[in-house]
Amino acid sequence: MSVRLKIALTIFATGLVTALAVIATVLLAFQRFEHETTYQRATRFLGRVASMYDNMVDMHQRQPDDFNGFLRNLVLFEPDTQLYLLDPAGTVLSSTGSAQLPPGFAVALGPVKQSINQRAAPYVMGDDPERMDANAVIAAVPLSRSTIRANDPVAGYLYLVAHRDAEPATRWQALRASAGRPALGLILAIVGFTTLLAALVVASVTRPLRRLTDAVAALSRKGLQEGAADAGPLLPPATRDEFGQLTMAFGAMLSTLQTQWDTMRRLDHFRREAVSNLSHDLRSPLTATAGCLETLEARWAGDPARAEDSRLAGVALRNTRNAAGLVKALGDLATLDEPSFQLRLEQVDLRELLDDIAMRFHERAVRHGIVLAASPGDHPVVAHIDIELFERAVANLVDNALKFCGTGCHVTLAAETRGDGVHVWVADTGPGIPADELAHLFDRFYQARTSVEPASADTGRGLGLAIVKRIAELHGGRVAVTSEPGHGTRVAIELPTG
Repeated sequence: MSVRLKIALTIFATGLVTALAVIATVLLAFQRFEHETTYQRATRFLGRVASMYDNMVDMHQRQPDDFNGFLRNLVLFEPDTQLYLLDPAGTVLSSTGSAQLPPGFAVALGPVKQSINQRAAPYVMGDDPERMDANAVIAAVPLSRSTIRANDPVAGYLYLVAHRDAEPATRWQALRASAGRPALGLILAIVGFTTLLAALVVASVTRPLRRLTDAVAALSRKGLQEGAADAGPLLPPATRDEFGQLTMAFGAMLSTLQTQWDTMRRLDHFRREAVSNLSHDLRSPLTATAGCLETLEARWAGDPARAEDSRLAGVALRNTRNAAGLVKALGDLATLDEPSFQLRLEQVDLRELLDDIAMRFHERAVRHGIVLAASPGDHPVVAHIDIELFERAVANLVDNALKFCGTGCHVTLAAETRGDGVHVWVADTGPGIPADELAHLFDRFYQARTSVEPASADTGRGLGLAIVKRIAELHGGRVAVTSEPGHGTRVAIELPTG
């Protein structure tokens, strides 16, 4: 979910919750207002009745059967109101209701006394004998006898219940008209306003983020060298808010990266040019030196008096050849690092290539008692590769394996097609590589294991696997190594399909 959508949903949800809270508050306030109005009207009504008929207790005692009719006449025009005459204990003596109350039925006196003390609450909820619950607005006034007794100041209570009958259809219609439609209109207005506000806020807040995202995408798509020119115009204007500070920080970072990138490019170009020139300049002297040493070695080969000189010439010749190979490897690696280097891709069956490499190293493997074989496959393994470079990469792996394997070891070359590409590997049963050395195995001039043979040009000087890694990267692939001390090593070149 994008930031723009999150902000829009947040504002919309806030507006909707606010609208519902406003409606709920209005409904609660309306209900409270209705209760207060009903209570005040009931209190005034009871006050008038009590002032007009101050002997109601005596009236009930003289004519109890006619008293109910008297009470009904008092509430004749109030269908939702019931009057009750209570004794001092709250027992119902007479009522206007149609329900037959059991003998001795009493209401709670707490709400009655609370209603008498008018300052205690804006309205009082009490017992409704008709409904048998305490969810009705009640009002009460104390009654006294015509002759006041010292031990009986309150002879009873006149108790009014404004209970809530089932709402008639007309009242529901009035409620919908007076509350439902305005509430719905209010909700729609608030939701529409918050939606418009969300659109404005989202547009103003996320526009700088969007432009920053486009600038980063341009850098990711084209790289720092080409994408920096496209990323600059995409940046939002520098303002004083947080987005402006972020824009300035991003621009400063981009400028710093460009400066560092230009410096690194110049240094890397100088390094490659220096290595290439050095390799080119050293090849001729080393070749001439090797030729001279070969001549001396051949001249002294049959002279016993020159045996020591012949041995020293052989050592010098071997070291000269290694130096010449190392110089060539450095020059080749510098060439491979050139950004303008292009592969010459050809379609080839990798099984045939591995067979040719195995035949090239067969005599050397036999000489050291090592079993070297290319694993046959049931199906061709076809890939588009630069044959010369890829052959060199696999040859480096085989040469590396032969150097570190002793007599009786096995070296296997294999290739197969997998779902994610083509895998070519060289596996041996040699001594393996410690786990702490695997991370540095592809570093240039790093040597992981002790060789059983003298170092050669590429391998043994820390350049063999570096060249293998670079060739794999040029083909869009990578190199993976799995090894366990005492159980051999497996180096795989993984190439993508196509």
